[in-house]
Amino acid sequence: MLCAVAVLLLGACGTQVAGREGEKSPSSTATVPIPWPTMEPSAVTGVRLGGDRRTLLLDTRVPGGGDACVRTLKAVLTDPMTDVVWVQVTFTSPSGDKASGCTSESTATAKVRLPEPLGDRDVIVDHYTRFTADGAKPPALRLCGKLGCTPPATGCTAASYDQALTAVDAPEHTYRDSEKCDGRWLVLDFSWRTGPACGDTTGPACSSRLRDRWFFRAKKTGWAPIMRTSAGGCQDVQRYEPAFPSSLCESLAPLSP
Repeated sequence: MLCAVAVLLLGACGTQVAGREGEKSPSSTATVPIPWPTMEPSAVTGVRLGGDRRTLLLDTRVPGGGDACVRTLKAVLTDPMTDVVWVQVTFTSPSGDKASGCTSESTATAKVRLPEPLGDRDVIVDHYTRFTADGAKPPALRLCGKLGCTPPATGCTAASYDQALTAVDAPEHTYRDSEKCDGRWLVLDFSWRTGPACGDTTGPACSSRLRDRWFFRAKKTGWAPIMRTSAGGCQDVQRYEPAFPSSLCESLAPLSP
């Protein structure tokens, strides 16, 4: 009888231990499912035209690295076809949660069939990436750059100088101070305001600005940067590029601080 009582007491103690405060029940440790939200690709790197002239194949960069990182990849028209074709690419992915393992990127192809042949229309994907058949090697379309599908020819023109500013990632609202150009070589001085957002205000608080000077050589793709300096004359640029003509740099004054 004593042994039986002891066994009952021990069993009761064991029940108390299992129910201690702070310990989780099996149901409370269940894994929460990782969500699969709808996303857009980080980039659309290429567009190809199918043999029927109305099917677009879009090469995209999507999450990768896990066993299953992308579902329901699709491309759809977002507007009726006019002089351009507007396409949106979407998919679902758990890549927002590192536990999914989808922490790198891979490539995938989405497909959309147009209601009629593409013709000479451009294709705009996800509002800003533009492709054109003009100057492309079929069946691929050509990816247009920041200056559009037909960038200005390299030369001593305002449009060409704007391309040079883009090439050096000049700050927004930059304006050119001076240019020296012979068609093959270019030196460009430009500046941009600093301080508060002044709009069209020209008061003392808005007069502060920073200045920069870049040297370029002409290439088929546009003005290619050589180097930057605030010094005057030719010494700095000709150290990098001895062929840079002295006629474009010998009269340059140092930039003011």
